[in-house]
Parts: sequence; structure tokens; C-alpha cells
Amino acid sequence: MMPLSSLRGLFPEYHPSRSANRAPRTEHRAPRSANRAPRTEHRAPVSFALRTSVALFLVACACNRPARAQGIVEAESNLRAGRYDAAIAEFKSLAAKPDATPAAHRGLIRALAQVGRYDEAEASGRQFIASHPQSPEIWNSLGEILTVRGKTTEAAAAFTRAIDGHAPDSATARLNLAVLKYGRGEREAALRDFDWFIDFYNRGARLTSAELTAIGTACRYLGLSDPALFKDALKAFDQAIAADSTYLQPRVRLGNLFLEKYNSADARTTFAEALAINPRDPQALLGSARVRRFDGQPGADSVARQSLAVNANFAEGHVFVATMRLEAENFVEAARSAEQALQIDSGSVAALAVLAATHHLRGDDAAFATVRRRALASDPRSAEIYVMLAELSARNRFYRKAVDFARQGVSVDSASARSYALLGINELRTGAIPAARNHLERAFARDPYDVWTKNTLDLLDTFKDYRETRTERFLFVVDGKESEILSLYLGELAEEAYSKLVERYDYRPETPVRLEMYRSHADFSVRTVGLAGLGALGVAFGNVLAMDSPSARETGQFNWGSTFWHELAHTFTLGVTDHRVPRWLSEGLSVLEERRARPGWGAGPSVGFLAAYKAGRLLPVSRLNEGFMTPAYPEQVIFSYYQASLVCEMIERDGGIGAIRSMLKGYRDGLTTAQVVKRVLGSDQAALDKKFDSYFRERFSKPLAAIRVAAATDSGDARAARRVPMLDAMRDPGDFVAQLSAGRTLLDEGKPDEAISYLERAKALFPEYAGPNNPYALLA
Repeated sequence: MMPLSSLRGLFPEYHPSRSANRAPRTEHRAPRSANRAPRTEHRAPVSFALRTSVALFLVACACNRPARAQGIVEAESNLRAGRYDAAIAEFKSLAAKPDATPAAHRGLIRALAQVGRYDEAEASGRQFIASHPQSPEIWNSLGEILTVRGKTTEAAAAFTRAIDGHAPDSATARLNLAVLKYGRGEREAALRDFDWFIDFYNRGARLTSAELTAIGTACRYLGLSDPALFKDALKAFDQAIAADSTYLQPRVRLGNLFLEKYNSADARTTFAEALAINPRDPQALLGSARVRRFDGQPGADSVARQSLAVNANFAEGHVFVATMRLEAENFVEAARSAEQALQIDSGSVAALAVLAATHHLRGDDAAFATVRRRALASDPRSAEIYVMLAELSARNRFYRKAVDFARQGVSVDSASARSYALLGINELRTGAIPAARNHLERAFARDPYDVWTKNTLDLLDTFKDYRETRTERFLFVVDGKESEILSLYLGELAEEAYSKLVERYDYRPETPVRLEMYRSHADFSVRTVGLAGLGALGVAFGNVLAMDSPSARETGQFNWGSTFWHELAHTFTLGVTDHRVPRWLSEGLSVLEERRARPGWGAGPSVGFLAAYKAGRLLPVSRLNEGFMTPAYPEQVIFSYYQASLVCEMIERDGGIGAIRSMLKGYRDGLTTAQVVKRVLGSDQAALDKKFDSYFRERFSKPLAAIRVAAATDSGDARAARRVPMLDAMRDPGDFVAQLSAGRTLLDEGKPDEAISYLERAKALFPEYAGPNNPYALLA
């Protein structure tokens, strides 16, 4: 047969301009699979469904039970399509028969497990075993239920019984046992068990989809020490899908592997294919939610909750929700969701990591230490908890903490590629460039398929073309082709901004502040998130800033001065609070500082923003962080930036800059938002929500009256686009969009004199509107 790794590409395209630069690094070692040469194609894929039909036919003939066989087929069909109630009812009926087959009990256990009825699933398995003590056929299914409930010792014993008894699913049991061993620190034994699956594959036997899935999973674990095996995992999963297209486990595991390697495009497709087969599969729904989170798309939280609606005891789903809550700085709800996961699976390292992170980020060191010890109890050599703590710290902007956790991960497991990668990436964010390169090189040597690591190393290779320029308080790192001209203007602006922000916040960030400017937006995106495609213009890691240079954008589309001022404001608000400032306040102050810096800088109100308010789609201040971290619709992030600046504007109007400073000091001291609002503003969050709503209505009273939620657009055929705005404008002189559209239409028709009255009326209705095709520009 063809080598496993030859089927198709596992990983996304590397950074578009650089894939050739570092590709040879994948040859750093001989692939493990090379010493297993006799891999001949063992068979053409035969579908699981076909084999099952043949097997059931033979059973029916031998036992004269065609109705029973048909019942199992129907129950299995319902289970795979997500019709769980019907599947459970059918399997229960079949399992209740005096001569029930093991297949009926296995199906019932799986159906109950899909909806989180673990007590019933375990009871069903034990009932069969009690009445069939010599049969090995249910032990693996029982072990899987025990595993998701955190009963790993009992689960290991169950898997062993299935293996020793040569159960039909003994290969899956062997994999499950190996995974348990790996998780409790028995690495050498686990790797030997995983390696067995390569020999199992090469025996040439006809393999089921479940067996091929087990092989793929084993190769994925082997890939942690030999990256060449990741592609073997890919091919095994592909063959598993080909063997039985309705069996979802290989699709789910393949999707997770794609996402693990930063290939969200193929992950998205894979999970979508799974959900097309079963739209209620909890694991596939969670995978889809993870892709949305990875891509920064709205709806990740709601899709995850769909998985929990199917299975309320899905521990992984609760962990994901906890992670989302933590990233939104809702520490109380994050801890609650993590505890829910631990009630289901007390040994979940992921849940323990989220819980530990909530304690650590809230400053509860004693609780953090307790949870960390609990997570390390099963395997003190595991870097997993430190990897998760580093990732969670970075996503909450605690970059130095991320460095510390990643360094601990390296210290307990020097083979952990992810620990080295996180260490290097976060050292870059804190300005330790040489150390970062060293650790990223080590990460790449251990996993050449980590695209974030590779792209970042390729980016660092280009730094030789950058020139460093210094001022009193800044270090500018700019492409040599632009350095001289940009530094001339940037130095003066930067020093002015620093001085004014010192006066505003009574705080002096450590100098020099490092600013990197990129001629290529893809380079800036890689610097920020490891992949091309980030929509932002700039980013602040604290005293290290990165942003597009003017040449990264088309002329007229980018105000680099305003962007720089925005990012430098983050340096102040992050620094003065030890990075504890909530995202809404930091972003709101940065946008507000833009507006204060120069006329015309910073975001302003838009028609869509005011229409969203009128439609009830803006969040209250107490939930504003959700608009940044878990947006419900695409525009909500940008709306939240401007809304947050208005909240800051209101607070400063009523309490002066002193109120802002006092709030920042409260966060530095570890207070929650509720405590800060109470201490500084003298109210609770509900009262602040009401106060802001009144402020909003007063501030935008005129344009709010002129905005229609279902505003007309310029879409449609050309004739309608000419006529409808005129009719709308005449019918409703108080409709801003109608007046603006009528004015634009008349200008397009070469009738500027007639357009003036409509445009002047539009300007009077919404004087603050300065967006595209605003009345001021059209009247100029």
C-alpha cells in the first residue's frame, strides 16, 4: 500500500510569501514510518454499512430473527442521525428481550451517552455483564462511560477485560487504555501501545471504520514525539471515513487535528460534513464552536450551548463555555462552568486548568495552588496544564504570566513543542526577541507542522531588513525602505503622545516602548496571531506595539497616527493596572484618547450603530465585554469599541479624569468591576446601565429620531435606486437615510443644485455622521 503520509496535505498553507523558506525543516529527522516499509495497500475500502448489512443478514438467517436484525439497523440509523429519543426507545426494547444481543446493549449505551444519561448507560452495561459474565463484548463500552465520568481506574480495568477477552472492539479498547495511560503519566507504556497500531494496520486485515479511527488516534499521539506520524493520522482518519461515511468519530477527530494545527478552513469543512449527517452530535457541535472561536466569528458560545442542550453532562462543552467566560473576564461564571465540568469528570485537566486560571487571574494564589496540585496529581510530568494556563493568560493579556507558565511547561516536559512555542511567542510579546527566536526554533524542531511557529520564525528572518531608530522614549523597528521617512514623523508624534498620556494617567510606562511597523498586513497579522487574515490595524502587548505601516493599506484608508495613539493608550491603561483593566474600559479609553488627540480621529457614530441601539442590539455596560469576546453578530465588535468610548466619555464628564484614574487603580488593586463601580462611581452596575442609557438617548436624541431601523439601502436595480430615495425623502423629511440617499442620487444624475437641500437636511438631522458619503463630503 501507499505510505500513510502520502494521501493529502494536513496543514494550511504557510505564510504566503514564505512557505519555501522553512519547508526543509520538516526533514530534521527520519520519519518513524520509514522503518516500517512493508506497507502495501491492504484492501479497497469496504463500507461499514455494507459489511454490517451482510453480517446482520447472516445472523438473521442463522437465528431466524430478521425482525431483530432490522430493529438494530433502524435504531442505529436513528442514533447516527441524532434522533436520540427514538434510538434509545428502540435499543431499550431490543435490549429487554430475553435473548438480546450484545449489539443492542452497546447501541443503548452509546445512545444514552450521547444525551448525557451516564447513570443509565453504566447501569445498562453492568446489567448485561451481570447476566453474561463470560462475555467480553460490553466491557469497552462500559469503560468509555466510566472514562467520561472520571472513573479512570475502573475504566482501565474494563478496557483490560475487553482486550484480554478478545472482544470485537478490543482494538478500540486498547486505544482507550493507552490514552488513559498517557494521561496518568505512563508515557513509555502508552507509546508502546500506540505503536502497536502501526503493526496492526500493516497486517493487511480488513479493518472497520472504528479500528481505522483508533489507528489514526494512535498516530496522532505518536506524532507528539515524531511529527511525521501526524500525516499517518490524517490518512487513517480519511480511510475510516471512506469505510463508513456515517460514523462520525473519524470526522470529529480529524477536525480537531486540523484545528490543532491551525487549519481552520479544513476543520470547518470537516465539522460541517459531520453536522450534515447528524446536526445534534455534541462533539461535532463543539468542534464547530471551536472553529468559530478560532476564526473570531460570532456564535461560538451559542453553538457550544447547542451541544450542551443535547448533552447537559458533556464535560468538554462546559470547559469550552468556561474558557469563553474567562476570556470575557467573567471570572465567576468561568469558575462555575469549570466546576460543572469537574462534577461530571473530576479528573478533567482542561477544567482544572480553567479553574486554576480563574483563581490566578483574580489573585487568589492559595486556591490556584490547590487546583494546580490537583491537576498534576495524576501526572506531575505533564505540561498540559501549563500550556493551557499560558494560553489563557495570553488571551487575557497577561503576557508575562504566559511566559512564566510556558517556562514551567518546558521545565516539566522538555519534549513539549507547544510549551516552547508559547514561551517563544509570548517572549516576543514582551520584547525578548533573541530568547523568543531560540525557543521558537526548539518548538519547530519538535513540531514542524505548527504553522504559528513556522510563520513567526519566517517573520523573524525578515527582521534583518528592518532598521531600528531611537528617540528619548521609543524604539522604532521599521522596514529599511520606510524607516527614514516614517521615523521623521513618527518620533515627534510618539513623544507628544507619551507626554500627554503621562499627564492624563499620572503614570510613566517603562521605556523604551518598542513599536514595530509592517509594510505587509500579512506580516503584522502573523506577528499578532501567527496567521494571515487578522482584521485589526494595530495591537498592544504592553510596552511592545505592532501595527501596519502606511504602505500596508491603500491610500486614504488608514490613519496610522490615530492607530498609533490608540495602541499607545493601551500601554498606559495596561501598565497602570498591571494588565488587569477590563477589555471594554481599555478599548473605550483608547478610542476616547484618539478623539481627544486630533479633530477627526477616532471612531464616530454610524447609522448602523444607532439603528442597533434602537433595535435593542447594543449590550448594557455590565455586559459590554461580551461584545468584544463573544459577539452575537459581525458588527457587534466595532459597535462595542465606540460604545465603550461613550461610557468612558460619560464617566469623565461626571467625575473628571480623576474618576478614570480611580477606576484604573481599583483594577490594579484586584477589585472586580462591581466593586470598582461601587467605590468610584457610588452605584451598582444596574444603575450604571440605566445611567448610560439615559446619557445615550440625550446625546443622540436628534439622530435617533432620524434613523429608521429598516432604513432603505441603495441595493436593487438602477431604476429603483434612482426613484425610491426621492419618494422616501419627500414622504419622510425626518428620515436621515432617505435625505442622504436622495442627495446622492441627484448628484449622480448631475443635479447638484437640487441635491443641496436634501444634503443640508441630512446634515441637520445627524450632524455627527462622518462616515462614507457623509453630507459634509458631498456638499464640499
